[in-house]
Amino acid sequence: MDRISWMTYIMLILASYRLTHLIVFDKITEFIRKPFMKKVTVETEDGTKSKEVPKSLFGYLLKCYWCAGVWSAIFLGTAYLLFPKVTFVFILIFSIAGAQCIIETFVGVNIKKVDYYAEQGKKE
Repeated sequence: MDRISWMTYIMLILASYRLTHLIVFDKITEFIRKPFMKKVTVETEDGTKSKEVPKSLFGYLLKCYWCAGVWSAIFLGTAYLLFPKVTFVFILIFSIAGAQCIIETFVGVNIKKVDYYAEQGKKE
């Protein structure tokens, strides 16, 4: 087995992050999660709310970020070790998308902070 360079390792981390987010949160993969979810009604202080919960252990895998993260890392890491040339294309794409998501989250949060503090300054 060849050694993995630090750059490939970082790319695998970012690709695993993006693949996990795609599986657990993104609208485009909702059709995969939907058969393994059920709606339940929950009583809260604000009244009743409808909530989606997993029907099975596989449902938890698709809804739990920590669980899906382990399996996406296993999948991508193993695929890279077995088929490095083919898998590298997917890792490259997912790692670019993962880094972009992290940057967008950081920028978006900071833009909201700037707007919040600007409004607070107007109130004073």
